[in-house]
Amino acid sequence: MAHRYKNLFFDLDDTLWAFSQNARDTFEEMYHKYGYDSFFCSFHHFYTLYQKRNAELWEEYGNGQVTKEELNRRRFLYPLEAVGAGDAVLAQRFADDFFSVIPTKSGLMPYAHEALEYLSDKYNLYIISNGFQELQCHKMRSAGIDGFFKKVILSDDIGVLKPWPEIFHFALSATQSELKESLMIGDSWENDVVGAGGVGMHQVFYNVNGKENLPFRPTYEIFSLKELMQIL
Repeated sequence: MAHRYKNLFFDLDDTLWAFSQNARDTFEEMYHKYGYDSFFCSFHHFYTLYQKRNAELWEEYGNGQVTKEELNRRRFLYPLEAVGAGDAVLAQRFADDFFSVIPTKSGLMPYAHEALEYLSDKYNLYIISNGFQELQCHKMRSAGIDGFFKKVILSDDIGVLKPWPEIFHFALSATQSELKESLMIGDSWENDVVGAGGVGMHQVFYNVNGKENLPFRPTYEIFSLKELMQIL
């Protein structure tokens, strides 16, 4: 079945670029640089507070309830507020420094480079990402994978996030890709699999965390990017 595809649309964060690890490393650097150990019991304490509020705010952002600026301001300020140290100036300095450092990180998911090298000779490769324009392309350059992709489609550019159908329709139109010849590859069940499936696009679910009892069967399910070289 795989021979029918001509166009592969990849998610970026935690599908190709190792966002979770790169972000954690950057947060830990900033935590120590800005003396956050005087506010929190440990880095784990700080990061747990941040991650919980961050997830909530991204959902609100996806639903159009908060702006990008509000998302960024609130998620960095919240951990300080939660421990009674709501210093907005300090939180902003931390955030600015974080955003300057994180896109310089080059960590990739296992076999990402090998898979892209293999697939780029056979398919048109594109990115569809919910990330911010000022970060995503820099991250790809830092990791040495930008040259594999013919176009990068960002929610930040069009004001619509995955899993909304508009971003998938836009991506198909912008790349002049036929739906039946296109395949979405990503680690997010909701954003990548449900989103692509909603417009009739085939999907590869990169099941990084071993998610069980899937609501429906994706076109493909993989547990390593190495498997892409076997099915495509």
